[in-house]
Amino acid sequence: MPSRSERTPLGAASSRRDVLRALAAAASTLTMGGSLGGCASALLAQSPRYDAAELSTNPTLLVATTRKAVNGARARPWYGSERAKLSVGRARMTPPSEGRFSLGSVGLSDWQLEGIELAPQIGDTFGPPGAPRDVLAYVHGFNTSFEAAVLDAARMADGIRFRGETLAFSWPSRAKLSEYSYDRESAMWSRDALEQVFAGLMASPTTGRIHLVAHSIGTMLAMESLRQIYARQGAAAADRIGAVVFASPDIDLDGFTSSVERIGPLAAKIVVVTATNDRALAMSGFLAGGTTRVGAAEKAELTRLGLHVIDASQQGWGIINHDLFLSNDKVRQVIRRAIDGRPTDGA
Repeated sequence: MPSRSERTPLGAASSRRDVLRALAAAASTLTMGGSLGGCASALLAQSPRYDAAELSTNPTLLVATTRKAVNGARARPWYGSERAKLSVGRARMTPPSEGRFSLGSVGLSDWQLEGIELAPQIGDTFGPPGAPRDVLAYVHGFNTSFEAAVLDAARMADGIRFRGETLAFSWPSRAKLSEYSYDRESAMWSRDALEQVFAGLMASPTTGRIHLVAHSIGTMLAMESLRQIYARQGAAAADRIGAVVFASPDIDLDGFTSSVERIGPLAAKIVVVTATNDRALAMSGFLAGGTTRVGAAEKAELTRLGLHVIDASQQGWGIINHDLFLSNDKVRQVIRRAIDGRPTDGA
């Protein structure tokens, strides 16, 4: 099962992921020769530059959660690990310090969550009516606190220079390595709420395309919600949903195959980021009775389903290789290309 260090409150010592991110940033500066292999290698080696992320000029993002609020969501930790009805709002963020010689330039300054402003429904979290704007929705994985999920969403959107609204959907994880079963059940319990969020976004005249990035167990929740959305709205849902990126999917391969067959044209939008050396998914498969997890499957097994597949096995330099979509620049470019309507396949 996914092995992630527990988050510490802001201002405390850096988490393992923060240290790894700083080292990865330094490593990518020194080593530009790595690639995802195949045609993806040539495409990603170009390392194109994009406009600044929307978050850099408007440091707020949408939040939707099925966690129970703590202290009325007025102060940290805002939301805990218990289950509750869907709650939505907007998170006020502070971006990392900028500048060539700043701490942010070497990965030692990070996004911070300052507060949550609640709203009655997801449509109320948008600003004044205007031209439709795309939304990037992020669904986190196992062992993740509410704050960590929001910060990861901000890091991802900033890393791919996303121009549009960013939304973090956080289901009730207990944020403990020993609570895999609870997390898995809580993720599945939240599928109706995620469908509700998608329906609210689609009903808003200010929403353009909706892009979805899900990680680990979060991909199981995302896939279940996509099945429900397509069953209810059919082609209308397919028209509104843009890229669907499943990073290190912790889903049983047989169950995933069945779901792909039931989502019609949405299947062609899916990009799967895999790593056969993902130790977290190896453990998850062991706990599930030896079943293959999608994120650790061989590329050929997934391409037969008509999906775009990126094998990032050669990109991980750690012992886990489960969070590459956040720490690896080439994998982030895969997400960027999918959102731009140019999904990549790699060896």
